[in-house]
Amino acid sequence: MNGNLQCTRRALLRGAGSGLGAMAMAAMLAEDRAAAATVHDPAIARKPHHAPKADRVIFLFMEGAPSHIDLFDPKPRLNEMHGQPMPASFGRPITAMGTAGNTLMGSPRTWKRHGKGGIWISELYPHIAKHADKLAVLRSCQSNGLNHAGGVSQMNTGDILSGRPSLGAWVTYGLGTANKNLPTFVSMIDDREPFGNAKNWGSGFLPAVYQGTLFRQGDTPILNTKLGPGQTDERQRARLEFLARQDRDYLVGREDDTGIEARIRSFELAYALQKSGPEAVDLSKETEETKALYGLDQPETAVFGRNCLLGRRLLERGVRFVELYCGSGSGWDAHTNLESNHAKWCKASDQPVAALLEDLSRRGMLDSTLVIWGGEFGRTPFNEKGNGRDHNPWGFTMFFAGGGVKGGQTIGATDEIGLRAIERPAHVNDIHASILHLLGLNHLQLTYQHNGRAERPTIVGGEHMVKELWGG
Repeated sequence: MNGNLQCTRRALLRGAGSGLGAMAMAAMLAEDRAAAATVHDPAIARKPHHAPKADRVIFLFMEGAPSHIDLFDPKPRLNEMHGQPMPASFGRPITAMGTAGNTLMGSPRTWKRHGKGGIWISELYPHIAKHADKLAVLRSCQSNGLNHAGGVSQMNTGDILSGRPSLGAWVTYGLGTANKNLPTFVSMIDDREPFGNAKNWGSGFLPAVYQGTLFRQGDTPILNTKLGPGQTDERQRARLEFLARQDRDYLVGREDDTGIEARIRSFELAYALQKSGPEAVDLSKETEETKALYGLDQPETAVFGRNCLLGRRLLERGVRFVELYCGSGSGWDAHTNLESNHAKWCKASDQPVAALLEDLSRRGMLDSTLVIWGGEFGRTPFNEKGNGRDHNPWGFTMFFAGGGVKGGQTIGATDEIGLRAIERPAHVNDIHASILHLLGLNHLQLTYQHNGRAERPTIVGGEHMVKELWGG
């Protein structure tokens, strides 16, 4: 061959080989793009990183911070020192209300050991005490939030600063859905909005589709699930398809706007909820015995009892992550009159939480459901305004049950007055890593590229998982 057309046999073979390689590479890249487009699709279930011990979570969030030294962490030495200045040996922390110089305040609680594990629980939680052998009580929790905004944010998102994805959003991103007609992640409030509001169940920098769905109080916890006057299912379906076409046309050239795709999915989910939602929240299908078990027949327990019962119904219908607020708007925040405050909120939560444990157990769901109880931090051993307690993020208590948890045990300890964790400290990031582990997710592998960085739910923490929870 002559001129530009001249080609050796070697060059011909090289070119043909390169072409075949390029075709193979193109096919592989296409598969990668397809996988990237679907691997984190919340409408499908995803495989966990390892065999899970729990399939779902229900987080009972006592907002406002219950006093650990009045519920699960008795301090005889604190009672002996009641009214005295705090010894310098304990250090003087910076507190939210500047109360570190106040005198120590003992607890008037009556304490008993419960269950085979001998877990200490005060008389404020008599119903929960009956389930002591199901509980792993972690007495050495720590956070960084001095105030409620930061504390609630960190317990939900891992950081005291708002803007990061909530734990439920990470779980949804990592595992996808286990149902087709209900949200994967639900957050339920009681009478008021919690600190941080929607940021507590938001998706942060994750695509907006992973955010939680808010359930409210009343007969219609999910808004707009009933067809309006004159509407039919056919007309609703046609409207939905029209809106989806408009949104997808608008999405062209704006593919990075995850809010549009989330809007499309939210309308689809809303349509599915019109079919399945009313049945899921219809408590009339429950027996009178079950309603009474949760305390729906008593005004003090009816609100949170209803939410706990709704939570169980959602869990058994495939909702993967449920968070229930008790004391939304910092109800447990006992800066004054701790006795009346905790008497109210312990009454509101004791029977419903115990009922949830009992109900899940007898339905065969507890072994696969991780139950978490706790607030954003604890309360100080020194007084505020004479009869209240300030915020304490340095050492407080949470408990866990079900979902692979080894019950009947107490993990960690605070010092003699309940101020700081001194044995087996567990930061919120460590707790989140432990929760994710129980769900089959490795917090180091659960990542999302954001601003050039592989972000993970535990930020740069979580290296000290609480393996004692599952006997690890």
